[in-house]
Amino acid sequence: MANAHAAEHHHPHDEQHTFDRKAIWRTFRILLYITLFELVLAIGYYSMSFSNPELVKYMLNGVFIVLTLAKAFFIIAEFMHLRHEIRNMILTISIPALLFIWFITAFLWDGNSYKNLRNTYDRHYLDHSKEKAPAPKPHGHGEEKHDGGTQEPGKLH
Repeated sequence: MANAHAAEHHHPHDEQHTFDRKAIWRTFRILLYITLFELVLAIGYYSMSFSNPELVKYMLNGVFIVLTLAKAFFIIAEFMHLRHEIRNMILTISIPALLFIWFITAFLWDGNSYKNLRNTYDRHYLDHSKEKAPAPKPHGHGEEKHDGGTQEPGKLH
């Protein structure tokens, strides 16, 4: 009976399935710090005034994209266990992912270009953009027609 009890707790392959809790907490802290840094940047942007806010906005968007990609790298490396794989497996997964990001960027760029060019070369848009808007009609007192109090009770015009 003592041998059966000892055999229940001894599994040699359990060591292969243990989690590296330190690595998981390290990744959590890295993701937390990156997210807090992004939050501080966003709050700083909205609480300060800049001489060229458009340039600062574009620069911050670039920083946010880089930081988001860094967070994605840590998530993929630790929680999807890609960091522990062989080089060929990493390349097999990462190259199509980068191509997918490139496709999204290219489609957004092309769509924006189409939108801008359509407004430049569309005959209907050009014809209507040169037309002047009609002058608004004046409104106010004196436009309503009254018949001098000959209205019957209970009836409205």
